[in-house]
Amino acid sequence: MKTIKYFLTFLVTLILFSSCETENYQFGDIIAPTNLTITPEIVGKTTARPFGDGSGIVNITAKANDAISYKFIHNGVETVKASGQLTYNFGNTGINKYTITVVASGTGGVTTSTTIEIEVSVVYVPPAELVTSLTGNSSRTWRIKAEGNGHFGLGPVGGSVPFEYYGAPANSKSNTGMYDDRFTFNSNGSFSHNVGADKWVFGRKVLIEQLNGPGGVADGDDIIQYPFTNNAGQYTITAPSGVETISLSGKGFIGYYVGGTHKYRIFKRSANEMILSTADGNNGFEWWFTIVPE
Repeated sequence: MKTIKYFLTFLVTLILFSSCETENYQFGDIIAPTNLTITPEIVGKTTARPFGDGSGIVNITAKANDAISYKFIHNGVETVKASGQLTYNFGNTGINKYTITVVASGTGGVTTSTTIEIEVSVVYVPPAELVTSLTGNSSRTWRIKAEGNGHFGLGPVGGSVPFEYYGAPANSKSNTGMYDDRFTFNSNGSFSHNVGADKWVFGRKVLIEQLNGPGGVADGDDIIQYPFTNNAGQYTITAPSGVETISLSGKGFIGYYVGGTHKYRIFKRSANEMILSTADGNNGFEWWFTIVPE
C-alpha cells in the first residue's frame, strides 16, 4: 500500500511540473526609425511670396524608415499622427518663426526625433463690422465717454474684468485735460490725436515724460494738465491669439499716457462704443477706457 501511495504522489507531482512551463513572449525585433525627414508645405508659397499667402496654413509631412507613428510638438502641444501628416494654422500676424519637433516611434517604443524652424506670414483681415465701427468706412472721431461711470480706470495686467481695481465716476476727471481730446481713425490706416482747446493731456507719472513735454501738474501717481501738441501717426488692427487689438505707431495713445506697447485690446465693442485696455510700461496695471464716437 505504501508503495502505491508513494507512486501516486510522484505521478501527481510529475504532472504538475510538466504543466507549469514558462511562457515566452516575443515582441519581434526592436528597430529604431531612421532617415527621419520633415517637409513643410507653406500654403501659397511662391518666389514672390516666400512666407506664404498670409493664411498661416502649413501642411507638415514626416517620413522615416521603420516608423509606426509620429508625434508633432509645437509650443508644448503634442499631437500624435500615425500617418505622419498634420496641418497647422498659425494665427500670429506678421512674419514669424515657428519651431516644430517630430518624434518618430518604432517597434518596442524606440524613437528618433528632429526639429525644423519655419517662417510663416499671417495677414489678418479684420471683420467688416469692426472696420465700419472704428472708421465709419472713411473717417470717424472718438472720445472718452466722460459722462459714464467706468469710463477710465485700472486693474491687474491681462485682467478680464473691466475697471477691476478702480473705475472713474462720471465726469470725475474734468480737470485732467483728457475729456476734450479727440481720436480719429481713418480707413487708410492713419490716426490722429487732437488734444483739444486746453492743449493738455493726462498720464502716468514718469512714463508721460516720454512725450518730452514741459511738465504738467503732479496729482498722486498721475500727471494732469500735461502740455502737448496734436499728434498723428498710423494704426493697425490685428488679432494675436484671437484677441482684436488696435496698435498705434510711435507714441500714439488714447486717453491716458502709460507708455508700454501702445497696443489696445478691444475687450468689448458695438457699433457705437468700445471698451479698450492696455498694460503700462512698468507692467504694473492694465488701464481701461470706454470710448464713444464724437
